[in-house]
Amino acid sequence: MALRDYPVNMLDGTPSSLADLDGKTLLIVNVASKCGLTPQYAGLEELHKRFAGRGFSVVGFPCNQFGDQEPGSADEIAEFCSTNYGVSFPLFEKIDVNGAGRHPIYTELTQTPDAGGEAGDIQWNFEKFLIGPDGTVVRRFRPMTTPDAEELVEAVEANLPAA
Repeated sequence: MALRDYPVNMLDGTPSSLADLDGKTLLIVNVASKCGLTPQYAGLEELHKRFAGRGFSVVGFPCNQFGDQEPGSADEIAEFCSTNYGVSFPLFEKIDVNGAGRHPIYTELTQTPDAGGEAGDIQWNFEKFLIGPDGTVVRRFRPMTTPDAEELVEAVEANLPAA
C-alpha cells in the first residue's frame, strides 16, 4: 500500500488520507503542544505559507508518546494551534508513531534513514519527513532540525512539483 493510501482521520474526525494531498510535496511532522520544541509550529506555519502556492503542504500528526506532551483532546489541540500559532496546515488525528500501535503511515516513514544513515523509531516530537509529489519519501530530518534550517528549506525547494 502506498503512503498516501492509508486511511487516517483529520483532527476533527473526518475520514481522510494523504491522497487528498496527491501531487503535492509534503512535510510530515509529529507534533505536540507542550514540548520544548513546540515553538517550531511557528516555523512550520511560515514554511507552509511560503510554499503553499507552489504545491507544498506541512502535515501535522499530534502524538502523545513523548513525555505526555500532547495530552489534549482534538478540540484542545485545534484551539491551541490556531490561537497560539495560526496553524493553517492540515492536522490529522492524534496517533502513535512508535511501538505496537504505530500508525501504518509511520511504519513506512520510519524505514527511511536520516542524514547519518539511521532509520528506525521516531526520536522525539517534531521529527520531519519530506515527501515528494510522487509520494516517495525524499528525506528525514530529526527533531532538532528547525523548519527554517537551510538544508530543510533547500530540500523543500528542490522537490516542489513542476510548475
